Amino acid sequence: MMPLTFAKEGEINSIIRVGGKEDARRFLESLGFVSGAQVTVVSALGGNVIVNVKDSRVAISREMASKIMV
Repeated sequence: MMPLTFAKEGEINSIIRVGGKEDARRFLESLGFVSGAQVTVVSALGGNVIVNVKDSRVAISREMASKIMV
């Protein structure tokens, strides 16, 4: 298990859990970051990441990505 920030570009990972405070978890879940979902890092720039999750492309900050464990 590792944070999403350490995932390699193009590699398909499965989300194990989403951490953080309740409001942060709710926000990430509304974007599709839920346990069991498949997530692929498209690119990482300056710590921020662009990922494909549930047929959508989403950009999230390094802080948010570090709360997602894959």
